[in-house]
Amino acid sequence: MRNNNFSVLMSVYYKEKPDFLDKSLDSIFTQTKIPNEVVLVEDGKLTPELDKIINKYKKKYKKIMRVIEFSENRGLGKALHDGLIECKNEIVFRMDSDDISMPNRFEKTLEIFNKFEPDVVGSNIVEYDEEMKNITGYRKLPCTDDEIKKMLPRRNPMNHMTVAYKKSKVINAGNYLDMQYFEDYYLWARMSKNNTFYNIQENLVKVRGGNDMIKRRGGRKYIKPILQFQKELLKLRVISFGTYLSNIIIRIGICILPDKLRYKFYMKKLRDC
Repeated sequence: MRNNNFSVLMSVYYKEKPDFLDKSLDSIFTQTKIPNEVVLVEDGKLTPELDKIINKYKKKYKKIMRVIEFSENRGLGKALHDGLIECKNEIVFRMDSDDISMPNRFEKTLEIFNKFEPDVVGSNIVEYDEEMKNITGYRKLPCTDDEIKKMLPRRNPMNHMTVAYKKSKVINAGNYLDMQYFEDYYLWARMSKNNTFYNIQENLVKVRGGNDMIKRRGGRKYIKPILQFQKELLKLRVISFGTYLSNIIIRIGICILPDKLRYKFYMKKLRDC
């Protein structure tokens, strides 16, 4: 499936830092392979500073940048759902508004689509602190479809900020749905029966993560989404009842740990430091 046309899908909301968005967008347009469409969803009213950054790129890349505006913040799942429908190309790359793509990310990913014809392609990531000065860890994931699906019942086997996929396959699986904290994982679970996955064994995205990100994924507020998501995996028959119970115990146990202990757990068990 050799096709040079592809879209990039990004969502941004008012809490994003303008400098982070600027660097993220710049990494799209300094690739060895440039998209012919970037769909940026404004998930609610933005700050004047963010508007300024977006307008700069709209002016510079008039034929490529398309901005979809929501009057209210509706959440990532709904933003990506509607944004994906607006994408004109079959191959769509995801991009987070505070991460940085390596210059060859799009080219390397397209090579995999052409060589193996999977439906979803991701890569490994390198994680930095918020200012992108110090590396805090790496997230290396399994490569092949079989390995990825073997991991799926226990952990998210794709780094969402690195993926590209066939739009038609995502739409056929129901598109992004509202599943707080687990929008992408829920999508892979629904796609896993009829689609193939691949992870490039290179760090193709630089991610702002570290302690702050892990803090946001803890506390009692996280328990309800965990229970909701695990119930959906059980309904989909992606997991057995035994795995359902095990996942709940482990995940709730982790999320109620003090921040420092949770950070140590993530770095030792779920990351390569």
